[in-house]
Amino acid sequence: MSAKKVFIKTFGCQMNVYDSERILESLSSLGFEETSQISCADLVVLNTCNIREKAAEKVYSELGRIRRMCEDSAHRDQKKTVVVAGCVAQAESYEIINRASVVDIIVGPQSYHMLPEMIKDTERHGHKLIDVNFNHQQKFNTLPQRNTKNNRATAFLTVQEGCDKCCTFCVVPYTRGAEYSRPVEQILNEAIALISRGAFEITLLGQNVNAYRGKGPDGRMWSLSKLINTLSELDGIKRLRYTTSHPCDIDEELIECHNYNSKLMPHLHLPFQAGSNRILAAMNRKHTSEEYLRIVDSIRLTKADIALSTDIIVGFPGETVAEFDKTLRVVEEVGFAQAFSFKYSPRPGTPAAAIKNHISEAEKASRLNALQSLIKEQQLRFNISCINKTLPVLFDRHGRNSGQLLGRSPYLQPVHAIIPYKMLGQIVPVKIISAKTNSLFGILQGSQL
Repeated sequence: MSAKKVFIKTFGCQMNVYDSERILESLSSLGFEETSQISCADLVVLNTCNIREKAAEKVYSELGRIRRMCEDSAHRDQKKTVVVAGCVAQAESYEIINRASVVDIIVGPQSYHMLPEMIKDTERHGHKLIDVNFNHQQKFNTLPQRNTKNNRATAFLTVQEGCDKCCTFCVVPYTRGAEYSRPVEQILNEAIALISRGAFEITLLGQNVNAYRGKGPDGRMWSLSKLINTLSELDGIKRLRYTTSHPCDIDEELIECHNYNSKLMPHLHLPFQAGSNRILAAMNRKHTSEEYLRIVDSIRLTKADIALSTDIIVGFPGETVAEFDKTLRVVEEVGFAQAFSFKYSPRPGTPAAAIKNHISEAEKASRLNALQSLIKEQQLRFNISCINKTLPVLFDRHGRNSGQLLGRSPYLQPVHAIIPYKMLGQIVPVKIISAKTNSLFGILQGSQL
């Protein structure tokens, strides 16, 4: 008897990638094996993102394709159980059931540990099931030990979930819940399991990761920097990263960690969102642009070569042209290695959605174009500054061209190089010979040629 097949599609952030891996691991208890072909799947899981409106609509579009496939005569004999998981499931559970009859199970990001039992229940009784309860502790205590089969050099590890900052534009507090930090011992055990399966670069994840305060084996609450320092001592760990941070939770201890811990990569993602203090207050960001710039100065005084990236929203309700210009001035002053910029998108149920004086789509598009032009200039300038430098690059995938591997520099830049395939999954010295806006190109250096 052949194994049952599960197809999973992941939308959105890195934490969803982590969640999808854990979902697949939990489904192995039911005998499911992953397939890349949705037509062959007995179980289809869409792990969704609800940060922006288009992300949610992509889910409904995907469900429409699944419904049409299930109705096609070629697939009628194969019953597919369809699951919508993640943040759209949390936010729009009953609307999904009403809009998409093909869906059998709705499970939120804090409930996917319940999925094996829900699948067995719906297979036995045929009714639709919804679980969107918040229970971080139960989820992480219930999930199986890591049994990832892919021996990848890189891995994600969620250490913190949820957010208490309650930015007025953001759905995270409503879809991921309040801040929760996993116990240190649990994180260490998971890291050791990932290392045993070949990972030596681990990215610590959290919606507000630098707010991490987890119970340590000494009974005290540990900070993110203390956790990083302890993880860096594990045999097999070569690189550590973390994302995403909030400016209000950056402390001197964490900044200093970037200076003295050689395994912590010189890259920091630190969203500032807008340059106008009035808009920042309307966003409930809890910091001013001046405070943000002082944090940047402190970071660069401690770690001069650190690469900074950020998130920026343009066209927040009521934002004037002069206020948008303040955003440009912050970008000009900081000089980001990378930035993710978006037009404001009202999310149902968030306070900002009720604010009047929304900016027209045409004006938002114009501002976004101006901002992204500046960002691209800075990104290219940073990449060009790496030419003729030799960087340690972790190659973790095949490139588009024959004989080419693709990896990441310590600064998280994509690096392409023509090198032997045996170097896949290794950190090797690469001399950067050219740069584009979004990537670097290099040649292998040293005795490994």
